[in-house]
Amino acid sequence: MSAFPLSAARAARILVVGDIMLDRYWFGEVDRISPEAPVPVVRVARREDRLGGAANVARNIVALGAQATLMGVIGADEAGSRIKALGAEAGVNDALVIDTSGMDTTLKMRVLGRQQQLLRVDFEQGPSSQALQRLHDNFLEIVGAHDLLVLSDYAKGALTHVEALIQAARQAGVSVLVDPKGHRYKRYVGASLVTPNRSEMQDAVGRWDTEDDLTQRAQALRHELSLEALLITRSEQGMTLYTQQGRQHVDAQAHEVFDVSGAGDTVLATLAVARAAGLGWYEAMVWANRAGGIVVGKLGTSIVTSQELST
Repeated sequence: MSAFPLSAARAARILVVGDIMLDRYWFGEVDRISPEAPVPVVRVARREDRLGGAANVARNIVALGAQATLMGVIGADEAGSRIKALGAEAGVNDALVIDTSGMDTTLKMRVLGRQQQLLRVDFEQGPSSQALQRLHDNFLEIVGAHDLLVLSDYAKGALTHVEALIQAARQAGVSVLVDPKGHRYKRYVGASLVTPNRSEMQDAVGRWDTEDDLTQRAQALRHELSLEALLITRSEQGMTLYTQQGRQHVDAQAHEVFDVSGAGDTVLATLAVARAAGLGWYEAMVWANRAGGIVVGKLGTSIVTSQELST
């Protein structure tokens, strides 16, 4: 396989829109059980915040050498401020909308003892209609200045009006890659690529019996949504791509799986950078498959760099 197209990637301008969250990790040691309840007591030794959701996609895009602009809705709170600060540190261009209606920024707090996750606590609240309108208006102003649009849907509300975003991008001549959520796939009509995982694909088309059955269902969905390509990420079974040319498949990279958190974000980011750098769908899938194999060997929401891909 040829080297990752880093020089072409540096010129790529990618707009990431979607649900933004902060992944917060508390690392510690466990050496006793609480006398108050049968639960472990974690003595916290280290704390770390990382960008999650669409923000993690943007962070991965920058790590791969391209330019990323991040658009989504955050609250006027501590978690939102941390997202802005972490994005600036990572070199992500900020196009965030701050919801001043009292919205809580989506926060996932994980407590780990001896590298084992013991507890996750989520804080989340959907954006207001006013914030969504500002996001749409701002989107119309900047989408045409980008080479490619990535929509990262975690069903937290930022992509409530995703149909209008896809239509505007198409009118601007910008390709659209979507990481979907739920089963209402008609929302993504007109996108260039949709990347469901195995479970999400089953939600969309039902359970399949054979690979031929899956191919028929996948191609029918691709035609129904007017997609150039449909890519199913299948964990240990690798990835399968469906285009007008037919079915293409790559096996999973043989890596020890340590943590799948954010792996889909890394796959989506790699697909976006590879496409913006001029690679075809199959080549982009091969690189995304490699990136996914690397990132699952890391703890928590992580990135893959162009140097890691090329070694």
